[in-house]
Amino acid sequence: MQNLQISVRKLNSQAKLPTLSYEGDAAFDLPTAVDVELLPGQREKLPTGLALAIPAGYAGLVLPRSGLADRLGIGVVNSPGLIDSGYRGEVSVILVNHSRETVRFTRGDRIAQLMVVAVPSICLVAVDRLGDSERGEAGFGSTGW
Repeated sequence: MQNLQISVRKLNSQAKLPTLSYEGDAAFDLPTAVDVELLPGQREKLPTGLALAIPAGYAGLVLPRSGLADRLGIGVVNSPGLIDSGYRGEVSVILVNHSRETVRFTRGDRIAQLMVVAVPSICLVAVDRLGDSERGEAGFGSTGW
């Protein structure tokens, strides 16, 4: 399988490139480009100092890091964040502190993950009736707790 190449532009000299922690990982760790202190309940948009050129037919998903969620109560507000292939601006991450403690990050700390996924070309078609399915119209809570 051929590697997908994505151009990454460092927007300042101190920005760090995303990294994989282990070979075969599905997502790159995204660093913060600033020092920040998140008070309990606070949310903040953190810049990464990076811009990407994701090729057409792909998108980037910004995901939380499970270790930060587990140990510190840190989440990504709009998880997953979406980076469309045409976007060339700075990648930012909106973090929220769900804990009762202040959490501090310093420049270069890994704050989220970036997963690149294939996006098929889709055409929506208006119809008068949808085909049947086993689930039908059963919605929220229909499968129990």
